Amino acid sequence: MVSISPIHSKAGLLIDEDTKKRRYMVISDLHIGFESHIYTRGITFEEMIFFDEMIRELSDLIKSNKVQALILLGDLKSTVGSISRQEWQKIPRFFKLLSEITDIYFVPGNHDSNIRFLMPENINVMSTKGMVLDDTLLVHGHTMPTTARSYIKKIVMGHIHPVFLRHNSVINGQRVWIYLKIVKGAIFPGSQGTLDLIILPAYNRYLYAINERRYTKSISPIIDKAIKSNAVQQALVVSLDGSIVGGIETLLKII
Repeated sequence: MVSISPIHSKAGLLIDEDTKKRRYMVISDLHIGFESHIYTRGITFEEMIFFDEMIRELSDLIKSNKVQALILLGDLKSTVGSISRQEWQKIPRFFKLLSEITDIYFVPGNHDSNIRFLMPENINVMSTKGMVLDDTLLVHGHTMPTTARSYIKKIVMGHIHPVFLRHNSVINGQRVWIYLKIVKGAIFPGSQGTLDLIILPAYNRYLYAINERRYTKSISPIIDKAIKSNAVQQALVVSLDGSIVGGIETLLKII
């Protein structure tokens, strides 16, 4: 068994693996190098200040929570199919600085093509199908899990960058968590019972702000299958500070 808890006011999870007495921190969707996109739109950005703040915050969280390993659930880089100047400069440094204080497991996402050229040998690179801790599957979320994983009871994923959108709300545009209980057979045909699904907010807090006018929702086949199969039994949308902001109706507006 594993126990899972969000880090208060942060877009990260702590997972405690009872059998190995090992603690992991899980984050997703850093999109390092996203600056190259906003520069083309004439927007200036203090990229090194943001990057250094992110490294410092992650280092503090790893140390203060006594984390033995960091799990990155994909989209560490921002460009698709290429490597930008910002990614060449920052991603090797990201891995070097954080691997000095903790083990790193990396589950590739749909933006992480060619990231192998930026990665040192001491990083544990997993399949795009994810990694399993006891009864929990950790994936980016852009692919369906294999039927070989039908024994799992929980899925933790990123990819869709959930944001609360309601223009008359004080939390409009803020990142949120999504917690779902779904019929397991919708994801693993022939399986019985239910499956818990936890969707992480993007760790990069600027993704929505810089794309507000062109904001589009990322599509996950896992979520798409659950919705189209009418398999969602329960839903909670929760702010980073732990406030419940909605249920199934809010979920449908977000995804």
